[in-house]
Formats: sequence, C-alpha cells, structure tokens
Amino acid sequence: MKKAISVAVVLLILAVLSAVGYVWQKHGVYGLNALLRRGGSYWIAVAPDDARLSPAMQLALKSEIPDVTAGASSWNETEPGFQVREIPVMAGDREIDRLYLNRFDPAKFRFVARNEPSGAKDIDQWEAALNPQGTGGTVLIVNGSYFGLKGEADTPFVSMGARLGPDEYDAKAGAWFVNASGTHVVDLNSRDWRAVTENAENAMVSYPLLVGEDGRNNVRAKSNWLANRTFIAEDRQGWIIVGSTKDAFSLDRLANFLLQTDLDLKTALTLDGGPVACLSVRSGNYRLKHYAKWEAQVADGDVSLLQAPLDVPWGLPVVLTVERR
Repeated sequence: MKKAISVAVVLLILAVLSAVGYVWQKHGVYGLNALLRRGGSYWIAVAPDDARLSPAMQLALKSEIPDVTAGASSWNETEPGFQVREIPVMAGDREIDRLYLNRFDPAKFRFVARNEPSGAKDIDQWEAALNPQGTGGTVLIVNGSYFGLKGEADTPFVSMGARLGPDEYDAKAGAWFVNASGTHVVDLNSRDWRAVTENAENAMVSYPLLVGEDGRNNVRAKSNWLANRTFIAEDRQGWIIVGSTKDAFSLDRLANFLLQTDLDLKTALTLDGGPVACLSVRSGNYRLKHYAKWEAQVADGDVSLLQAPLDVPWGLPVVLTVERR
C-alpha cells in the first residue's frame, strides 16, 4: 500500500511539473501568473437564457433585440481639465447597461502606454504601484490594446519613447498617440501606422475603429461577440474621452450607441475587451473602480461563456494611464 501511494504521489508530481512546463513554454511568466492568479480560464457552453449570463447579455441574445437609447446624464468636473459622466443604456424604461466616461483636456493630462508582460498586476496592483498611498498623479488606469500569449504587446506600441510590439503589422483600424502636436485618436485606413507613431512619446495601435473620421459606424462585421468594452475617443473639441461599459456590448452596437449620444465624437477606437476591461479612476473626491468579468462568443446559435475557476481580477499586461502634467 505504501509503495502504491508513493508511486501515485510521484506520478502526480510529474504530472504537475509537466503541466507547469507546458504553460511556461507556451505562455512564459504571464501564463504562470494567470494559472496561479485565477486558475487559468476556459469556455463553457450555455443556453442564450442561462442564468450565468448577465441580464444584458440574455437580452442581446434574444431573437428580437430591443432598441436602446441614452438615459439622462451630464458632465461633472472633478478637477480642472477632467470631467466624468455615466450614461445609462436604456431599453424602454429599463436600464440594461451603463457607460463610464472620462473626458480630459490633453493640455493638462498626459496619456501613457505601459506593458508589463508578466501580468503580475491586476487593476488594484497597478493602482497601488502608480498611486502609492494615494499620493501619485495618476488619475485613470484602464486596460490597453491587445497582448500575445506571453503578455507582450500584440500591436505596435510606444511606451515612454520605447518601441514595443511587432515591427511588421497590417494596421487598417486606428491608433491613439501623443507627440509634439498633441494627443489624438486617428483612423489608419489612409495612414501608415509607422508614420503616425514615428515620433510618438506614447502610442497604441488597436482595432476595430468604432467611429471613423467620416462620422460613421466603422465596425465592418456584425456579431454577437458580447464583452465588457473599453475605448478611447477624440471629440470635435479636441478633448480625449476614455470610456468603459459596465456590462457586455457587441462592437457594432456600441458604435451605434456612441453615435446616438451627444458626445460629438470625431473618432473612437476600441481597446481590448472581456474580463481585462477594468477601470480605475481617482480624482479629488471622485472614485470609480470597475472590475470587468464578461465575455461570450456566439457561433451558429451556440453560446460559449468565458470562465475562470477563481473570482479574482485578471492581470493586465497592457494598460493605458492618464496622469497629471
């Protein structure tokens, strides 16, 4: 019996080491952190009305999707050059979602792209690192553009003058950048991303572009990919808006909704979505902490919901931060 137990223990240890080795080889430190932090992640099949989906997701998966409108809201200034706003997303008289909006005068605030491939920091840890004991100058932290299997920037990326991400990339959507001319969100349909980011202090290429410079919905493919969303936009007054959805939105419906509002957007670019779409805002007495959790894919009527064994904030290898100048 003792020999059998010893053999079982050895086999278990070997299996664990083999699994860890596989994760390390394929995903590096990021993969190990994801495994230890939340136990990894996986997809499960659910029905369109499954209780594990949020009410907003269940509504979006019905055969007849109701039209949505923007509820009453207004901008509130928390400090000079920074305003916040929450727009209810209404289906009839029922609020089904909410947009968290943050509007900055780029002359008073700087936008920074950051990449920590280890994925060791979630939204709380980024906040603690950038605002130790609440004394730092960082006003907003949100997830950034996409990252690869090892947590490295998956799109062209400039962080405080350092160029990261791929050297070769076919970018047809959009980018935000900061250079001597200011801070802008641009359509890359007729621009080369290399020229846009060449002299940038900070920049991110991302996709898709929600609102193009022609003032139209720029999302080409309509789908029921439902997820928490974050985006960065430039309005026609030159202010930069960073937004986040409370619940799950499809990209084309989000673009349509933004165009229905009075935000007067020149361009709007989505960032990465799903459980990484977390947000932290700290300005004066205003505090907002949003932990994202939703992502579902729909193909041929089959719904898959992204899950993790542990209900903890996801690590954020790529973030956008907004800091006082």
